[in-house]
Amino acid sequence: MTDEPRKQTYAAAGVDIDAADQALELIKKHTRPTLRPEVLSDLGFFGGLFELTGYENPVIVSSADGVGTKLKIAAALDIYDTIGIDLVNHCINDILTCGAEPLFFLDYVGVGKLFPEHVGDIVKGLSEACKESECSLIGGETAEMPGIYAEGDFDLVGFIVGVVEKDKIIDGKTIEPGDVILGLPSSGLHTNGYSLVRKLFDITPSSLHVFYPKLRCSLGEELLRPHRCYFQQLKPLLPQIKGLAHITGGGLLDNIPRLFQSGVSADIRKGSWAIPPIFGLIQKLGNIDEQEMYRVFNMGVGMTIFCSPDDVNSLLASLPEAKQIGEVVEGDGKVTLA
Repeated sequence: MTDEPRKQTYAAAGVDIDAADQALELIKKHTRPTLRPEVLSDLGFFGGLFELTGYENPVIVSSADGVGTKLKIAAALDIYDTIGIDLVNHCINDILTCGAEPLFFLDYVGVGKLFPEHVGDIVKGLSEACKESECSLIGGETAEMPGIYAEGDFDLVGFIVGVVEKDKIIDGKTIEPGDVILGLPSSGLHTNGYSLVRKLFDITPSSLHVFYPKLRCSLGEELLRPHRCYFQQLKPLLPQIKGLAHITGGGLLDNIPRLFQSGVSADIRKGSWAIPPIFGLIQKLGNIDEQEMYRVFNMGVGMTIFCSPDDVNSLLASLPEAKQIGEVVEGDGKVTLA
């Protein structure tokens, strides 16, 4: 007589449905305050329904992005709420460059082992950032996938949908020589350059708690500073703006040219804004060339604004943090650091 094969369960294979249910309840708790009246479905339904009303000639604007290896810093410190803020703000800034306002957001969290409290903290950050910009956190996916992710590893991705009236799209087509470039400060690294930073620093929980006098905080606090969102600041000023470049991976050198049509370039004046100390620390520790620094990091400028010289004083009055950092010149789409 042969023994019966041992009964198997999904949990024994590494996927805990009960933990997923617990995580969903935590997610619902955080997302409900973000839901606008246009949301016609409850979280947990098979699809998110959003009624688009109040626009004459709407154009849908969408984007998807992640937080990158900044996730490793969050995991080392066991702090998970700030990376949700990073993700939402990064995505909102991206569609803002088209003049769009955010409508709704969806997230994907992939993990090796599901810890509901970690997912709850991530979604708490997502919902706080969505609420700040009047964006609905309408749905998402939490996937426990042992074998794809190791235990302790996870990924976080966001998907945003916004809208802009067709005649109000900002696309940079009217940018011309003589226009002025303004810069809004970043809060630090935002969500880019962390693979290089992790190579330079000994990233452990103890090293992240080391206080750096030049930073006026610990290394971990500096590296987890949330990505700034510029939507509320810039929303009332969009009619005066010819172009916006969100300074993410590629820095000033690669992001600004994404705006340009033929015949224009940008001269950026170094020293026209304050560069946060973290960038000097990184450059010295890694012996990194200046050109490489400006191509990897935002160097203290999170968003650039292109406008007519006639609008500079008005914009600076409305944006006291902004600095005039350069000009548009005739050229072949390059950025020059002067």
